Amino acid sequence: MKKIALCPNPLRDLDLAYSETLYHRLQDRGVDVVLCPLHYVTEERTEPEGAELRALQEQICEANLIICIGGDGTILHLARVAAPYEVPILTVNMGRKGFIAELEPEDTEKIIAIATADTYPLEARMMVDVQVLRGGTAVYEDFALNDVVARGWTRLVDLEVYDDSQLITRFAGDGIIVCTPTGSTAYSMSAGGPLIEPTAKTLSITPICAHALIAKSFVLAPERAVTIKVTLGDGKRGYLAVDGNSFRLEDQDEIRVTQSKHITRLVKASEQSFYQIISDKLGEI
Repeated sequence: MKKIALCPNPLRDLDLAYSETLYHRLQDRGVDVVLCPLHYVTEERTEPEGAELRALQEQICEANLIICIGGDGTILHLARVAAPYEVPILTVNMGRKGFIAELEPEDTEKIIAIATADTYPLEARMMVDVQVLRGGTAVYEDFALNDVVARGWTRLVDLEVYDDSQLITRFAGDGIIVCTPTGSTAYSMSAGGPLIEPTAKTLSITPICAHALIAKSFVLAPERAVTIKVTLGDGKRGYLAVDGNSFRLEDQDEIRVTQSKHITRLVKASEQSFYQIISDKLGEI
């Protein structure tokens, strides 16, 4: 029997109302469904009738599919859980723009049809590994679907960026973004970075408010190892954000970003092209 983990964000799916509908509809189709909310909004949790709330980490090993109900931030969170187990994710948008999510709550019949099908098309999305080196010792490790952002807390930081051992750029600014193609429609786009087809395999580097005219975006081959050397100076603070998860940086930290062995598997549920999605979400381009 197919096992599906239904993973709503309770801040988007209020009272888990939509999830409850999907839960019972899938059960009626003979699917083993577990309800695994991202988090609980209140200490007094409201459980849908007939459904016990479970932790995704306890269910992921046996799941054949995750149905994500929320915005792109919810997808990023679930991608980090699902990727090591190679579990595909079907995305239902309850966020704002929803560049990653393809379906909407009104697509319930299509969601059920895909979830109960024997096979469905998948898109493989590149992920990146990130490591922070302090005095040559790794003090932080993580991986991401969207982006890695190094920033000063309130002041400019000095940054040197290398491709393997070759200097790419050196500048002072607010920070820098290293993103995957999936992340090219997120913070990187807002900072003036290029839009990249999400199934491509590249690393994109985009400065944030650089105080240098020559500090431009670069798109690199996936096998490159990007190293960022951070100079904060006395009394300055900085931080690293890996798909939104924060880590405090210290002066002279080095950040290393490489292509990950993990990939995110997304169920391809829409016939729209990447260019149509961009046009719909952002207006005519």
